[in-house]
Amino acid sequence: MTQHYRITLLPGDGIGPEIMTVAVGVLKVIGEQLDLSFEFQEALMGGAAIDAKGEPLPAETLDLCKNSDAVLLAAIGGYKWDTLPRHLRPETGLLGLRAGLGLFANLRPAKILPQLVDASSLKREIVEGVDILVVRELTGGVYFGQPKGIFETETGERRGVNTMAYTESEIDRIGRVGFETAQKRGKSLCSVDKANVLEVSQLWRDRITALAPEYPDVELSHMYVDNAAMQLVRYPKQFDTIVTSNLFGDILSDAAAMLTGSIGMLPSASLGASGPGVFEPVHGSAPDIAGQDKANPLAQILSAAMMLRYGLKQPTAADRLEQAVLTVLDNGYRTGDIMSEGMTLLGCQAMGEALIQALHEV
Repeated sequence: MTQHYRITLLPGDGIGPEIMTVAVGVLKVIGEQLDLSFEFQEALMGGAAIDAKGEPLPAETLDLCKNSDAVLLAAIGGYKWDTLPRHLRPETGLLGLRAGLGLFANLRPAKILPQLVDASSLKREIVEGVDILVVRELTGGVYFGQPKGIFETETGERRGVNTMAYTESEIDRIGRVGFETAQKRGKSLCSVDKANVLEVSQLWRDRITALAPEYPDVELSHMYVDNAAMQLVRYPKQFDTIVTSNLFGDILSDAAAMLTGSIGMLPSASLGASGPGVFEPVHGSAPDIAGQDKANPLAQILSAAMMLRYGLKQPTAADRLEQAVLTVLDNGYRTGDIMSEGMTLLGCQAMGEALIQALHEV
């Protein structure tokens, strides 16, 4: 019996439309193979929405997303919009999307693929076998805390203010996601905070510790964020699942991403308690190569796999898509960002064709 899913596509800016075209083509093949029907509806977001509608997240875009089974986002932003007021920048639209859909948990894997281990800037013996998943709180903390802004003091000097704040329920909610994710992986959870100097982090540590008895099969540890950053470079294989706040997760997940050698290979999933999740590559819009058929679509493909696994509960389809990525890498196909000696250089479109061929061979 055919299963039907409505997917909202947000191609965005820069290389976004190119990699989204590849992802849609690959998903159509997966659908034909596994009797899945995808209804794709496209909407504007980011710089493209600013140019067309005057705002980064039009109301009609958010409505489409809310009425879908999942949202597949490519990339937003670019130099063109960097000088706009904060409320009109593409990134503000992304924050609005997360808040509008109640997406409080961001899952970002950093897994070293055997075919690309030598692409890392770190030594093989340091990164080989690394498989980390960062669970980042997404709708609280310093990015959303109030008060915030730039204010003029009594002396006429300007003062910038951001507030890092969490309630117990917000911490408990993301903590449970961290523990439950760890249960499905290596049963090891590291909670990252700065409890030695920040009261908000002390509350974070207290609540995460209080949850631990509910998950006796998970080994919990705590680490200060500065040490965690150092340990990611020093000995990343010590980590399995990391749970942390919005700001710390933003920084640490990017650091973990570079262990893999290319941020162009990494997907992410943003999930809420209910409703559609948003699935997107970790990388940006790369406006310098937009329209040149040089983009690496593999992170977009792996984001589609996360959509299938976490958003649509189709693990077989996700497995098949992830295997297709491994197959093209085994066959020696590379885009420019992951190119190495002896490999075959492909453009974005040709990599999509190679993925489809790999799916037919599964």
